[in-house]
Amino acid sequence: MDDATRQFLTGLFEAAVAAADPATALEGCLPARPKGRTVVIGAGKGAAQLAAAFERAWTDGGNGPVEGLVVTRYGYAADCPTLEVVEAAHPVPDAAGEAAAARVMALLEGLGADDLVVALITGGGSALLAAPPEGLTLADEQALNEALLASGAPISAMNTVRKQVSRVKGGRLAALAAPARVVSLIVSDVPGDNPAEVASGPFVPCPRGRTEAMAAVRAWNIALPERVMRFLAEAPEDAPAPDDPAFARNEVRVVASAARSLEAAAARAEAAGVPAVILSDAMEGEAREVAKVHAAIAREVAVRGRPFAPPVVILSGGETTVTLRGTGGRGGRNSEFLLSFALAVEGTAGVAALAADTDGIDGSEDNAGAFADGGTAAAMRAAGVDPAEALAANEAWGAFAAVGGLFAPGPTGTNVNDFRAILVRGRD
Repeated sequence: MDDATRQFLTGLFEAAVAAADPATALEGCLPARPKGRTVVIGAGKGAAQLAAAFERAWTDGGNGPVEGLVVTRYGYAADCPTLEVVEAAHPVPDAAGEAAAARVMALLEGLGADDLVVALITGGGSALLAAPPEGLTLADEQALNEALLASGAPISAMNTVRKQVSRVKGGRLAALAAPARVVSLIVSDVPGDNPAEVASGPFVPCPRGRTEAMAAVRAWNIALPERVMRFLAEAPEDAPAPDDPAFARNEVRVVASAARSLEAAAARAEAAGVPAVILSDAMEGEAREVAKVHAAIAREVAVRGRPFAPPVVILSGGETTVTLRGTGGRGGRNSEFLLSFALAVEGTAGVAALAADTDGIDGSEDNAGAFADGGTAAAMRAAGVDPAEALAANEAWGAFAAVGGLFAPGPTGTNVNDFRAILVRGRD
């Protein structure tokens, strides 16, 4: 892939990320100043940057002092004048996340009806707020997350289970904060932008309970640890229901999402003279299979000029999943998507793509995703890597590293999930 094409695709990614910039996202979304205290709780991979932007806007507006705690992934911290920022592990929780969750719960206890809780929630908060229920341990929650990540289940199914094995998820933090009013400002990284799914909804109630969690385990054949399975079967109560009085005065606002970011990327492409189409902001499914569908569309455009006339940029977002088949493979869902895509468009001229996670990190390494075109699979073989074998082993990172195809912008400070841009110029 030539440098100009890489720069064009990178520019689309940057436009998508800029549209989800915390300072921009918060414009016009600040709640009114309360009579009592203002307590800020943040959780997620973009929560520190969101908190820094909130604190600046809140202070500039003369809204009085704030206090609180924000937990984010290691390496994702941002400077906040007053709010404390701590780091923990993602995607598998650690002791730092468990300690942070305990401190969050302590901050919410004893609040009054005149107090305000501002919940700044972004993707990744499920792992970062680790609070196993009585009878389970951090090791159990870690084993649960590992089982869910390996299962290939969609994020909605994963979160249905997570919410039932936690003291903070599924609206439990809002119930703990009552009678204080809670205003949730959410950067959505889930298909459909359901705020109850972002970070497993610590401040947002969900109607699904243990029955639905057990159904998800069966439907996706999730190999839950025995202790967690027993807890699910015997747990005495579900998360608080949406009609619980604790939620009566609360507000939920989605301030940034994949839809807005894809629209910004489309505008950037069209400003450069390339028409753009958005397939969907809510793509789900196995990454390698979703890639084949995208590849089929790209080939059809390149070879037959339908359903879109080239040149065109095909955009999509959402959250695919990966079922682990190899042992110790490196990469994430976007890298795996693109490796499957590279195989499916091999030999097709005029097709180039970027797939990346908008938070800047895709999976276990330091890349957000990768670049690929019709010659990528052949280049991998020339470099001594069989792309089909790499895909079978979930080793997308190594395959793209061998050909200099990794995309590593670093942490972006936001998170609106997967971003995919396919440029189709056609045969000419």
